[in-house]
Amino acid sequence: MTVDPRFGTEGRNFVYLYYTHQTSDACPVKDPASNKNPVNRVSRFVMEGNVVHRASEKVLIDNMPSPNGNHNGGDLHFGNDGNLYVSVGDGGCDYFEKTRCQYENDASRDKNMLLGKVLRITPDGGIPAGNPYTDPDSARCNLNGRTATGNHCQETYASGFRNPFRFALDPDVEDANKLFVNDVGGQRWEEIDNVKAGGDYGWSICEGRADNPYKAGSTNCDGAQLAAGPVHQYSHKTGCESVTAGAFVPDDTNWPARYRDAYLFGDFVCGKMFSLTPKGGGGFKSRTFAGGLRLRSPVAMDFGPYKNGQALYYATFEDGGMIRRISFTNGPSAEFGAVGNDHGDDDPDTPGLQMSFDASGTTDPTGTPLTYEWDFDGDETVDRITDAPTAEHTYDTRGRYAATLRVTNGEGNVSDPARVEVFPGDEPPEPTIDSLTEASAQPAGSQAEAGVDAFRVGGDYAATGSATDPDGDVPVGLMWEVVQRHDGNHEHTLESAAGEGLAFSGPKPEGLYSTDPGGNYVEVRLTATDSLGLSKTVFRRLTPRTTELAFGTEPAGLRLEIAGESVSTSRGPTITSWVGYDLNVFAPRQRRDGRTYAFRSWSDGETAAGRVITTPEQPSEYTSSFRRLRR
Repeated sequence: MTVDPRFGTEGRNFVYLYYTHQTSDACPVKDPASNKNPVNRVSRFVMEGNVVHRASEKVLIDNMPSPNGNHNGGDLHFGNDGNLYVSVGDGGCDYFEKTRCQYENDASRDKNMLLGKVLRITPDGGIPAGNPYTDPDSARCNLNGRTATGNHCQETYASGFRNPFRFALDPDVEDANKLFVNDVGGQRWEEIDNVKAGGDYGWSICEGRADNPYKAGSTNCDGAQLAAGPVHQYSHKTGCESVTAGAFVPDDTNWPARYRDAYLFGDFVCGKMFSLTPKGGGGFKSRTFAGGLRLRSPVAMDFGPYKNGQALYYATFEDGGMIRRISFTNGPSAEFGAVGNDHGDDDPDTPGLQMSFDASGTTDPTGTPLTYEWDFDGDETVDRITDAPTAEHTYDTRGRYAATLRVTNGEGNVSDPARVEVFPGDEPPEPTIDSLTEASAQPAGSQAEAGVDAFRVGGDYAATGSATDPDGDVPVGLMWEVVQRHDGNHEHTLESAAGEGLAFSGPKPEGLYSTDPGGNYVEVRLTATDSLGLSKTVFRRLTPRTTELAFGTEPAGLRLEIAGESVSTSRGPTITSWVGYDLNVFAPRQRRDGRTYAFRSWSDGETAAGRVITTPEQPSEYTSSFRRLRR
């Protein structure tokens, strides 16, 4: 969401939303040919006071496909030129063929589609002067998300992006735009691009400065064939694997000079923030700015007013979602936690009303003595002042309280308040996943009837659950979340729902080399929340059903293209695949040792060089025969 730059001027109280629009009552089927799939949309709404009027919606761009339910992109900002910029992902899988995903998805290279692009429009939805594609071979794509093959979409500002999840514009560059796009990579690299009008930033031919192995050598990814290489890239070998939030440090902050002209960005997987600062001879130097933010953080960031300057505000998905602030100060930074430390008089298993608080995690740059002001019930009245970082408090009644702490150092500097919710006398509810079954037809007494612990791609599954509350209260509600874990270090939400059950489909792997069940699996989570807001989560893991597929060629040692990867058969290969996963396999014409070889047939009788293999339950072998061409 963003706000009209002239908000507050009569007739310009607009907010702009980029959202996924459900086109039918049916759930998405992840079939690009289906008219039931949701689409992405950019709309403008009138806002009065704190109310956004839904009926005032003016759709500016519509029908941007979401064929796989991910890589929607999803950011929008106004530039200093007064125009609206929008980033759009490649849709996860191709909008034309559902089996072409990840490295095989080339939607970002289709100039007649809005997928994998950065768009630029006027605040009213028009085409700004200076957009790069307004020649006779171009057309508007704002209604259908596309135009005729071979034509350019006039909304396109730049292309060649995989998942441009967030971008930022430098607020201090007047009469121009300094636009950095954080483009989430595939299996290898994350990149940040300095985007210019008409630029091509490489995907799906390139990932960062490296070739897509599926199309190796087709473009010089580290040379002049593209608009430019990324201003910064980093390898997944660092443990950071998903570049997300980003923001330029504005000039009017009270931050130290070392942050002047700096760009801050975050990584969703390793839970860190980094700074990019210009180097004297060109390029940028990267440093760690903040760590310990945990997985799924940060997802968005921006600078905003704080006291006499500005602070960095960032959003995280952790702990149910939070907005947090980072400011520069010479004062202390308060941090504390709380635990219950006694039991009720009548029942030793019942939690009591006494809580212990510990602020030993508080930091202060001056090293002077600290004073701790405790407000145990959040009523903005100081209940106790201590010189030590610990305190105890006994509450009068069971309940939910927002305990608050302020810390003062020896120079009189006072910290921002730190808050922790406590629940004296309360115990969390106990959720239980009662059943987890496969809905497809199975014989009586089968694994599906008894409950499953493994899934197949495309299988239909159902879960039911319940909860009890030791305090006797009925839980406020049950909330489900189904996530797909990827390589053991980050996750994507597949489904979420409230109530006693939900249904979901078995997902496909995120790539040819993301099939190891040890780090790639589905987790079904159930959270119960009691009447005070205290919650507890339980989970069940579903591992993929896997099988081994062996590939070869005759003569031996030629190359095959498997799921977007160019693979040599000189040492096999045997790959681990998920049962039900559709693998695109292609036997290309190729040269080896000065000789040219062309496809003849497959060992199972298939006569097409390109084919889709639906992974079977049992291990299988596929050999492609080639014939040598005479020249």
